[in-house]
Amino acid sequence: MGVVPSLTAYLLLISSTALGGPAGDLAREIRQASLDPQQCYRVRDLRFTRDDIKLYLTDGFLILGKPVAGTRVFAAFSAEVEGGDAELLLMPPFQRERRSLALFASSPNLNEHFRHAVMVFTDESAAELLAMLESGGARKSEEMGALLAEKWSSVGKSFLGSFEVRLVEDLLSPHRQDSGFFFAAFGGNKLGNFDLIYDPRSSRQICAGQVAYRNERRFFDVWTNFEAQSWRTGRRKFPGQDLRISRVRIDATIEPDLMLKAVTRLEITPARNERVLVLEISRQMHVTEVKVDGAPGEAFHPESLRANLMRSADNQLLLISGPREFAAGKRVEVEVRHEGKVISPAGERVFFVGARGVWYPNRSLQFADYDVVFRFPKELDLVATGDLVDEQMEGEWKISRRRTSSPVRLFGFNLGDYERTSITRSGLKVEVCANRKLEAALMPKPRAVEMPPPAPTFPRTPRRLQEVLLPPPPPPNPVARLQHLAAEIAATFDEMTARFGKPPLKTLTVSPIPGRFGQGFPGLLYLSTLVYLDPSERPLPRGNTPQQVFFSEILYAHEIAHQWWGNGVTSKDYEDDWLMEGLANYSALWALERRKGARTLDTILEDYKSGLLQKQEDGRTVESAGPITMGHRLHSSQSPTSWSAVTYEKGAWILHMLRRRMGDERFQKMLAQLYQRYLFKPVSTAQFRQLAQEFLPPGSVDPKLENFFEQWVYGTGIPTLKLNWTVTGKAPKMKLTGTVTQTDAHEDFGIWVPVEIQAGRLKPVVKWLQTGSEPATFEMPLAAQPVRVTLDPGNATLARK
Repeated sequence: MGVVPSLTAYLLLISSTALGGPAGDLAREIRQASLDPQQCYRVRDLRFTRDDIKLYLTDGFLILGKPVAGTRVFAAFSAEVEGGDAELLLMPPFQRERRSLALFASSPNLNEHFRHAVMVFTDESAAELLAMLESGGARKSEEMGALLAEKWSSVGKSFLGSFEVRLVEDLLSPHRQDSGFFFAAFGGNKLGNFDLIYDPRSSRQICAGQVAYRNERRFFDVWTNFEAQSWRTGRRKFPGQDLRISRVRIDATIEPDLMLKAVTRLEITPARNERVLVLEISRQMHVTEVKVDGAPGEAFHPESLRANLMRSADNQLLLISGPREFAAGKRVEVEVRHEGKVISPAGERVFFVGARGVWYPNRSLQFADYDVVFRFPKELDLVATGDLVDEQMEGEWKISRRRTSSPVRLFGFNLGDYERTSITRSGLKVEVCANRKLEAALMPKPRAVEMPPPAPTFPRTPRRLQEVLLPPPPPPNPVARLQHLAAEIAATFDEMTARFGKPPLKTLTVSPIPGRFGQGFPGLLYLSTLVYLDPSERPLPRGNTPQQVFFSEILYAHEIAHQWWGNGVTSKDYEDDWLMEGLANYSALWALERRKGARTLDTILEDYKSGLLQKQEDGRTVESAGPITMGHRLHSSQSPTSWSAVTYEKGAWILHMLRRRMGDERFQKMLAQLYQRYLFKPVSTAQFRQLAQEFLPPGSVDPKLENFFEQWVYGTGIPTLKLNWTVTGKAPKMKLTGTVTQTDAHEDFGIWVPVEIQAGRLKPVVKWLQTGSEPATFEMPLAAQPVRVTLDPGNATLARK
């Protein structure tokens, strides 16, 4: 369990770049903000609400901040008086959110008394609070105001710094009244310090959580995150994407010292009138200049660890302003000059590209057309997304130009000293690159052994073993599997094309990356160097272990599958991200089944099940951390490994169960239709369910898959199922009676499971039973003694049996 820091430990380091202009001026004013001793009030029974959020300031002091650009943007409350008290009440409207909250706060509702709170806001909170104070006859106390200002101003400044980008954006926005946010950091009596935010710009406006630490790592544990009442009832509507990026042009230079310098030009269309545009870029990048339609602009990108934790992002926000307001529907060209060390050496002319998707400014990974020119040292090789338009030498430089023939969400590149091979099939060129040498981390090390010393001069001298350092063995060959890998990748790509449809690619380039992971960009795969090595030379346990199978058989197929799932079709929100990873993983397993047989697939699924059932320190299983739709929220201080296991492994199981419900032919047609219907578009989990139900066989139980998704997708649980059956009577009038009992699941967990009855040489009969807290029974007349009665034939259910 993580350790919760004190409120003052929430202070975060803020660094920023501002190139002059209104955003920078406003940011400087925000950094000088302080609490206003003349606006300190003794409050009693003050009630403040934001939809589902109810704040009751029962007795204490409330002090407001001094105006920033004419607007008060923060306040502090203290109940440190005799009888002082305050209370927060938040009741999540959805069962899965109540369960999530209970995991962290030990209660399905947030009902917490607190002694102090710091609030930051850009909505009408200040005006509402002042109006309530005046109407309620609250008494001012400048003496207490001076004490509170001295104690809480520095803490308040820290929180202002954490939301500096958003404060600047909102205070400059003509839509502040509709889109302004409210944030509060509480010092709870029982729960310690925790955060609450109400943000109309988010698709789920209410979020409560806590900064926590575990094993020297910092987390932001999201306790609950849901749509506020005004949006649930339709009274207010989520505005959606605030800008559209249609075209990106980049001129990039990679210097001999690996410094990347680039000029990125984006064609952007704002959705509504705005004073600033918000983009994202790697924290490793430094913006040096901005232009808007050729005129000087301003770039502002402070870095806040707290804000990035809450956004679950590895990048930073970048505010862009120009000489005039950005008009809704009017396209502008934003030019950004930026530089940074996003490439690092791994030894032996092997390189690691760190910020693979955010090395240039972007926003929400939108589909756009790209035209990119790279200039790099001529002795190196560079591969990238898109089609190669031209490549030539110019002195000590190599210049390569790439252009995409269809929209892509992100543009990646890789750098190295490569040996290549290629295969062309059905109009697609598969090019596989391998490093000529091994990175330093994988090089064999000298080995120390104990050996007897030479014969002693004096026989009576004891002979002691000496430690001798043997030279390292020859390093593994990173080109060893190049030809084999190219053939397997080409065959797997052909198989997936036949199953899902042809992606808009002319070339698929595969390149190595240090580490134990992979990534599938449009037309460009990054694969761990371990994939390239002979299994006997990998620093892994020998034999047909799950790790060896992963690097030999699964990883490359998983990243190939991302050409369809993630690069062609994408997810609508974080709750839908599991679809892309689950589909990619199961597509890889399906391809492996073709090569190695059904038993191999069953073995891997059993291994996945064991991983999901593994107990954590608190005794709970990995799978019980939360529903798969919680997405990045599963990565928490309570369960740091759950996100990976639930997303990839349970995601594969969910798709496997759907395949068994539909049969192979229907399942394949469903995935082909998914790709065709949502190419270059996002799909939600609800839309996926609606599509899947179209491909169920006639007469299926749970015909809309509502129970299936409620239990497996929106819920948690891996039950234990047990079948008992008896036969009474004599042929030809016999009766089969059976019972399926479910345990190890919460009381409202219930699923449909098949029982197959084989009687004589007759065709097997399948009966579907719905499990629950009570045993599910069935009866069936038989003419002959059954040969077998099997629960869940074909391993079609994620359950312990």
